[in-house]
Amino acid sequence: MSVRILALVGSLRAGSHNRQLAEAAVKLAPAGAEVELFEGLAEVPFYNEDVDVEGSVPAPAARLRAAAQAADAFLVFSPEYNGTIPAVLKNAIDWLSRPYGAGAFTGKPVAVVGTAFGQYGGVWAQDDARKAVGIAGGKVIEDIKLSIPGSVTRFAETHPVDDAEVAAQLTEVVARLHGHAGETVAA
Repeated sequence: MSVRILALVGSLRAGSHNRQLAEAAVKLAPAGAEVELFEGLAEVPFYNEDVDVEGSVPAPAARLRAAAQAADAFLVFSPEYNGTIPAVLKNAIDWLSRPYGAGAFTGKPVAVVGTAFGQYGGVWAQDDARKAVGIAGGKVIEDIKLSIPGSVTRFAETHPVDDAEVAAQLTEVVARLHGHAGETVAA
């Protein structure tokens, strides 16, 4: 049985270290797991209930929802912007929280990880992302955590997939999320 994990990255920058972490997760996924990096969060309009009407949902938001509905689990990569979650990631969570009580996160395992320049690796933003996803109905796996500090220097010349310590930690994160997703799919 294959498990589909949708990766959502809270940074839009092409050279984002969180995007690089997500790319590494795609490469390091264990057998039986497929990690798909969602492309297109920049095109998703800010959530507005006035435009979230069945039959006329903006196409980028509809694509996000379709990818999320097809996923068995989520791997969220959050940098830290001014001590909290980036707006693009919060917006994606808002779109995926609807319709109320039946959003795409509902009952599915979610792990939140990331890297940031600061000495704590973005833990405040990751905690905020866990809170938002949990309220949106996701089954947040609280004991799956990975916060990598000093991203600007650590990944200045090394892609995260080539950093042995990070690759090992990320492999464990994906494997554990895969295990949780497999339990959910089998239930």
